[in-house]
Amino acid sequence: MMKRSDVTTKGYERSMHRALYYAMGVLPEELEKPIIAVVNSQNETMPGHRNLDEIAKAVKEGIWQAGGMPVEFPTIAICDGIAMGHYGMHYPLASRELIADSIECMVNAHAYDGMVLISNCDKITPGMLMAAARLNIPAINVAGGTMATGIFRGQNVSLVEVIEAQGEYKRGLLSAEDMEEFEQCSMPGCGACNELGTGNTMVYLAEAMGMALPGSATPTNTGARIALAKRTGMKIVELVKNNIRPRDIITKDAMYNALVVTNAIGGSSNSMLHLPAIAHEAGVEFSFAEAEEISSKTPQLSKIKPSGTDYPVDFALAGGVTGLMGRLWKHGLLKDGLTVSGKMMSENVANAKIMNNNVIREINNAYAQHGGLKIMYGNLAPEGAICKRAGVLPEMMKHTGPARVFDQEEPAVAAIYNGEIKPGDVVVVRYEGPKGGPGMREMLTPTAAICGMGLDSSVALVTDGRFSGASRGAAVGHLSPEAADGGMIAFIEDGDSITIDIEAGLIQLNVPDEVIEKRKEGWVPPAPPVEEGTYIERYSKLVKSAMAGAVFRRGKEL
Repeated sequence: MMKRSDVTTKGYERSMHRALYYAMGVLPEELEKPIIAVVNSQNETMPGHRNLDEIAKAVKEGIWQAGGMPVEFPTIAICDGIAMGHYGMHYPLASRELIADSIECMVNAHAYDGMVLISNCDKITPGMLMAAARLNIPAINVAGGTMATGIFRGQNVSLVEVIEAQGEYKRGLLSAEDMEEFEQCSMPGCGACNELGTGNTMVYLAEAMGMALPGSATPTNTGARIALAKRTGMKIVELVKNNIRPRDIITKDAMYNALVVTNAIGGSSNSMLHLPAIAHEAGVEFSFAEAEEISSKTPQLSKIKPSGTDYPVDFALAGGVTGLMGRLWKHGLLKDGLTVSGKMMSENVANAKIMNNNVIREINNAYAQHGGLKIMYGNLAPEGAICKRAGVLPEMMKHTGPARVFDQEEPAVAAIYNGEIKPGDVVVVRYEGPKGGPGMREMLTPTAAICGMGLDSSVALVTDGRFSGASRGAAVGHLSPEAADGGMIAFIEDGDSITIDIEAGLIQLNVPDEVIEKRKEGWVPPAPPVEEGTYIERYSKLVKSAMAGAVFRRGKEL
């Protein structure tokens, strides 16, 4: 079998290459095997990635057992939580492109035959899947698993509760001692954050689109998780031998399935950034009109924190993604296609079981007969906007109120905590888009502040930024065009009336056109708050709109 890596290991003119391998203790006979990149995003910056070396060890054992030669290298991984609420949040989304680019550099420079992509958190999984689609060599994603549920004074808690507790502390409902105990109990150990944030959402969607083996919801620090990693290592060698590649798997039907699953679980609105970006790399058309159609007919079968009362471990024990997809398949809601198991998706889910019908509901007992995400349009978002309606209270599904306008996240948060935002208001946070932010910062801090201050049943928030998967409430993001590109959000003034009708998919500024045109006269966007010569400055000049997946311009677009 001709291997991609033969260009580095075969022939007399590759003596230097072989010598470099031998210098690392590689045996001559090992160079006859498929050389598999093990891309490990382990680091000590966050709980989701601290323990990934154990996953990498199991992956490499599987590769050796199946007759391959593993070669491990790292890529960066930013903790969205630690970057949240300050200048650091400019970087997480921007890091997605660096992750994909760095994997491209390493894999192409060394001509590896296949790769296992080890991830767990927000931008890392989509960045790795983008690299897989771009490089189109055999690849599998495997994650480190979800964190255990926290317990505070006998009550289950997660990252979501500790964030919202900040508002309760501000209102005097919790003492400093309460907060310290809460902080130490809410997140009990390693793993992806214990709520349905972007990290868990994208890990689940990797399985949904066929790029991870069944079992993606398995909790961390379990024998089942280690076994899944080992089997992943074995399976990648099989994929190399059979030349099964990502673009055989990441098809339009695979994207369809990913959209169905994210709606069925009420997944993070960030999936509407990452799925278009992955499709873009795979050369697959992604249509938001089709995404909205899929959402409209997909029943929501699970409600995991922050939208509901269940936790990711509950979801895993109830059957996880495999069980959920089995139920969806039986009701004709999914499309068949090849997966990294080497089998069709229908074969993967044929024997799937649901262990708890309260956590993964029957179709006729769904939380809603539509999905958790809503694509919205109107004069504030002619290109589109995104709302996670699964996390919106019934009384806020339709809301009209006066705008309270802020040009950055920080003054908005200060105003919320200082009691300046009143029931009925619509908080507007702008110049936080991919270009203007830059980096499209997550607005978890202001949404958590609204909830913590007891305003989630009366105050909405709209932004050209985005939201953490941990956000809930009447929050509409991704408004496109963004403020920095002259979108309508740039011309809102304090007191303007804004209507949000989530079921109708409408986000509207109730100001006459002639008034808006007057406001546009002489308008110049502010310079992004970045230092010259930094990566984030280059990012702001290359990135496209949120509704294009915030991917880089390329080719003739430059």
